[in-house]
Amino acid sequence: MRLVRFLLRYYPPGIILEYEQASQLRTKTIDLLDLTERTNVYELVAELQQSEPLITVSKVDQVSKLLLKLQSKLSSPDQHKYAHYKTLRTHVLPVTNISFNKSGSKFISGSYDRTCKVWDTHKSTELHVLDGHKNVVYAVAFNNPFGDKIVTGSFDRTAKLWSTESGKCYHTFKGHTAEIVCVTFNPSSTLVATGSMDTMGKVWDVESGAEMATLQGHTSEIISIQFSNLGDKIVTGSFDNSVNIWDVETGHKVISLLGHRGEISNAVISYDDSLIASGSMDKSCKLWDSRSGGCIETLYGHTDEVLDISFDHRGRQLLSASADTTARVFDVATCKCLSTFVGHEREISKGTFNPSGARVATASSDSTVRIWDVASSTLIQALEGHSDEVFSCQFNYAGDMLISGSKDNTCRLWRDVNSERIIP
Repeated sequence: MRLVRFLLRYYPPGIILEYEQASQLRTKTIDLLDLTERTNVYELVAELQQSEPLITVSKVDQVSKLLLKLQSKLSSPDQHKYAHYKTLRTHVLPVTNISFNKSGSKFISGSYDRTCKVWDTHKSTELHVLDGHKNVVYAVAFNNPFGDKIVTGSFDRTAKLWSTESGKCYHTFKGHTAEIVCVTFNPSSTLVATGSMDTMGKVWDVESGAEMATLQGHTSEIISIQFSNLGDKIVTGSFDNSVNIWDVETGHKVISLLGHRGEISNAVISYDDSLIASGSMDKSCKLWDSRSGGCIETLYGHTDEVLDISFDHRGRQLLSASADTTARVFDVATCKCLSTFVGHEREISKGTFNPSGARVATASSDSTVRIWDVASSTLIQALEGHSDEVFSCQFNYAGDMLISGSKDNTCRLWRDVNSERIIP
């Protein structure tokens, strides 16, 4: 093996080793999820050198400098302030879902008009109309971090795979017998998974378009679907009050996570694949051990339905958004509530961490997006301008840009006020 170069990954923190083996370029990732401003970098590098043959004595200084740079980045205070950049009336009929590619240079929007559109974020121009579905395009996703493919899921019971660059449709995935409401790629972008109102999930091959597995075991609609980071498992959440873990290779159910007394609103897996979190209409969240399936803790505090949950990039914090107009952040290790965000006037349908995990954005039926500081529970900004319910918001990878989608049929782009790309 011959080391070619090191690459830094800020969120979640880690380093990527590019190396050559048997004349082929390969990569290896070293996760540094516990790296903080208090970490002794030189001791950490010594530990890495012991466990990783590619980090030789001659590379110690280089790795040390990289980790010091990474540590400095992670320790920098988050001071982003956002200003309205553009409003795009993306579709004539209501927008259903939106998503950035990794960098935020492009985004996609699905709609009741039966199309998905690809947009150039910086120029605010329409690049492609992905036309071909015969009913509402409800679910959309990029194959991040690559961003060269898009999958769309429709009420016409099909999903389609598209080229981001050309807008060409590669495959139409047929097999579901009811509306498709959630779609996702595996981390290596070789598989697509779809979840449907027909109670089933399906796994599809990106290259051939062939159906690889049917995930059969839920008794009601599947409303969330996600691959593990290793790509060997799939997690589904359903209106049957359960979360299921599936083996990707066989399509067999590994275990059912039972205990909620209401429909699941979302189920997510942590970056290191050790934890699964579920949010429910029973007003609670649960943390589960992904290997044993045991419930670690039930997280209470909300007084109405939990509508969304999400982990931060490291998997150390869990965000819950509720119909009670509040959002909460829980420490995953202690299961204690760290922050409660109070200020929205109506239900919060979506919540997301910024890349560093220090800030949270919440989207609400009160037509606003709000930015909160996790450590102090204080409101940093209220982003106003939408005229109807805001159902989605998402940061780009750098955290200097935010997109929001609303039932007013618009997407609004917000940029850091210090960004040179801000247009007066």
